[in-house]
Amino acid sequence: MTGAHPLLSVRDLTKSYGTRRGCADVAFDLWPGEVMGIVGESGSGKSTLLGCLAGHIPPDTGRVVFDTRAEGPRDVLAMAEPERRMLARTDWAFVHQNPRDGLRMGVSAGGNVGERLMAVGARHYGQIRAQAVDWLGRVEIAADRIDDKPRQFSGGMQQRLQIARNLVTGPRLVFMDEPTGGLDVSVQARLLDLLRGLVRQMGLSAVIVTHDLAVVRLLADRLMVMKDGLVVEQGLTDQVLDDPQHPYTQLLVSSVLQA
Repeated sequence: MTGAHPLLSVRDLTKSYGTRRGCADVAFDLWPGEVMGIVGESGSGKSTLLGCLAGHIPPDTGRVVFDTRAEGPRDVLAMAEPERRMLARTDWAFVHQNPRDGLRMGVSAGGNVGERLMAVGARHYGQIRAQAVDWLGRVEIAADRIDDKPRQFSGGMQQRLQIARNLVTGPRLVFMDEPTGGLDVSVQARLLDLLRGLVRQMGLSAVIVTHDLAVVRLLADRLMVMKDGLVVEQGLTDQVLDDPQHPYTQLLVSSVLQA
């Protein structure tokens, strides 16, 4: 972990839906090169929290401070909308559980990757295509599939293409929502190996939401456990999973061991 400031600093983040609590009083720091996992059952608040962090859901209260390249730490929630959109195209990336939500299905594989490059100012067609070919290779998609549409790909290939589209511009922070959800076990294992390699090679920081404890054990440095919108336990991943302190975390871990 390097840097004078946390890459992302979250304080008192709260979101309610009427009388129902989405997440409440969430606070943590994420340092450069660190991966944070967020786990919990359906309805625990983890997806709401991720949406608030990534700017997809406006929180009721709280601060989300990001250490920008040019101006240092800034509260993302106080940024103007054009600034937030630029941040989402450059230093941030979001990998959806369903790759169809993160891809343009009517555009070629190379076009999906190239669009992200063009959004940050790339204009030379040959260079854009060369980078697209390079990134397809990094996510184990053959170069001769560059002109195929994503709908011609399997679910695992679509997810790998979404990852390439998101990482081609070298973001500093990646949000991942159940990145292996809905995939066969063998496909999940291949995707996890790929993600682990890319995170380490690129020195990425990431926030990963999942219900699968095996995913966070493999990818996350630290872990937060959520229940009913509250963070009930957090700490180093191995410590939390090997010696859970909260009864809910103990239940989650024991459920996995008994499955």
